[in-house]
Amino acid sequence: MTELEMPAETHGVGVFLELRKRLQSGLLIVGKAVAKSPADVSVTGGDSSLHIRTPTGELSLTLPAGVAFEQESCVPTPAGESCGEELHFRLRISVTRSTDEEASDSVMETLRAKETYCFYCQGCMTRLLEDRTFKRVLPLPNGNWNAIVDDWCCHPDPFANKKLLPRAEDCLLGDTFLLLARDGSCEQTLTQEVSPVGSEDSQDSKKPCRRLALISCKSCSSVLGEAVAPESLKLYITQVVVEPAVGDRKPEAALNRLLFLEKTVAAKLLRLSTSMSTYHFSVQTPDGKAFLLVWLLNSDSITASVPEMCVGGERSISSPALHRPSPRAARALKLLYTACSDTSMQQRDILTSWEANAIGHPVVLPLSVCEELQQVMDDSNSTLPVSMRRMRSYEVAYLRL
Repeated sequence: MTELEMPAETHGVGVFLELRKRLQSGLLIVGKAVAKSPADVSVTGGDSSLHIRTPTGELSLTLPAGVAFEQESCVPTPAGESCGEELHFRLRISVTRSTDEEASDSVMETLRAKETYCFYCQGCMTRLLEDRTFKRVLPLPNGNWNAIVDDWCCHPDPFANKKLLPRAEDCLLGDTFLLLARDGSCEQTLTQEVSPVGSEDSQDSKKPCRRLALISCKSCSSVLGEAVAPESLKLYITQVVVEPAVGDRKPEAALNRLLFLEKTVAAKLLRLSTSMSTYHFSVQTPDGKAFLLVWLLNSDSITASVPEMCVGGERSISSPALHRPSPRAARALKLLYTACSDTSMQQRDILTSWEANAIGHPVVLPLSVCEELQQVMDDSNSTLPVSMRRMRSYEVAYLRL
């Protein structure tokens, strides 16, 4: 396990910053281990920079291009009775629209017909599928399309028990996966294993246990997706890297697994929210069982979090991670979430309400990926100031874009 994959160490939050581009304002939280009173904190800055001076030392944060701190706008604000170990400040920023301020679409989001692509395993960067050229790249209906067919048809569902499968040179794009036709090269790089999905000891004994043909990377055994039909593959966007086939160019080294997952899921939630005007998501396993309930609060946040041991110290802070020591503020989604495995009465009421009102757009991911995503959110939550870790019955997390 590499250093970036190690569980986050527990340290008090020294400085936490959240800027809101739309509101052109921000919240700065300084731990009292860093500064005892508001008079001990001085904030200055300019274009794309923010400097925080405390008795412990000075911290410089790099802001995204086009974001500037308004001088002398930082003022103390009450932190509440439960925040005795934190100093809270409000500040103002100015935002100039920049051509690179929005996260660029990944290749996965911009697949085009009549262009050639290569598919790699995200875990080990083994080339899985070479030089795939598609005649058609088509979006699939959104995840719950089957549930509303009856509302639109005056006769029995014509699509009941029928799968939408790709032809030989098709690429069908789902919310969290893509469907491809299988060819001879797959036998060299992929393995297939039948595995049960769902609990065999379910209370509903009449409901048979489904079985999936899981597709894995032959090199590292990472599960990539499923064989939805003998000649069709479903590959999850969290498991593969897709790049244009340009000469003999090799892809860059694989990103840290959790960082790749975080950015991929954040970009997908933002796109779904924008295109479907929804802010509630039910992260589910392939058997339809809810794993996480996610509520997207803000998509315009810029955040940075620095532990108290790194504020003003001589230690180099080079990790760009949102919930790691970092001198760079990054764009992020602010989320509320709750784990469906939580058996408390309050959490069960939330789950029942979401299910009864069908307000969570389904985001289907393999069970192992759901568990990794919860780890990412829990890690983010654990490094927030205590006053920001919960909102009503939900936990708070940030996912970088």
